[in-house]
Amino acid sequence: THANLESRLIYGSYPEIVTMDNPDDQKEYLLDIVNAYLLKDILSIEGLKNASKMKDLLRLIAYQMGNEVAYDELGKQLGMSKNTIEKYLDLLSKVYIIYRLGAFSTNLRNEVTKAGKWYFYDNGIRNALIGNFNPVNSRQDTGSLWESYLISERIKLNHFHGMHKEFYFWRNYSGSEIDLIERSADQINAFEFKWGEKSPKIPPTFKTNYPDVSYSVINRSNYLDFIC
Repeated sequence: THANLESRLIYGSYPEIVTMDNPDDQKEYLLDIVNAYLLKDILSIEGLKNASKMKDLLRLIAYQMGNEVAYDELGKQLGMSKNTIEKYLDLLSKVYIIYRLGAFSTNLRNEVTKAGKWYFYDNGIRNALIGNFNPVNSRQDTGSLWESYLISERIKLNHFHGMHKEFYFWRNYSGSEIDLIERSADQINAFEFKWGEKSPKIPPTFKTNYPDVSYSVINRSNYLDFIC
């Protein structure tokens, strides 16, 4: 149901969360995960000392979720070296907290190639980090949560079925963008995600450069076919 969907966007999809009916219990559970597992366990595994910097980095990623992130800029904001930022992000990827989506390109000159976007595997963790459990209809970031949820579930579906697909976003320097590019050995699919009823057309430059790519808009009426 759409009510359950909105709950997943705010509180995430951990099995324990899904079985809880009380939002206060859900919040407490997520905050415990963030403060105990995310910081203490991960930092102790790696022998890292700076728990507050790790949390600050995760918060920055949370606020910039779905936007392109520059390591140099993160380093400046946190007073850390680019190498340390990369080390922390790599560690957080290995323990399945966040993941990077790279830019899709076949080296056409006007396409962005070096950029990367970061997403959380679970929206509940992301929202706990920034302390925002407001309902969907009173948020400014609903589109980002929707995008994150769909991409994460699609990646999990890919792993579950052992399909070995690769995932990217696409953007050119004139600002045209596609949320998700999915590439397999013999096919490329493009997806745009909309929480509302809009159904944007494929960017003309993308269609010209990749005429054989299928393009779909995913919204609340058809998302189950996309993630199941």
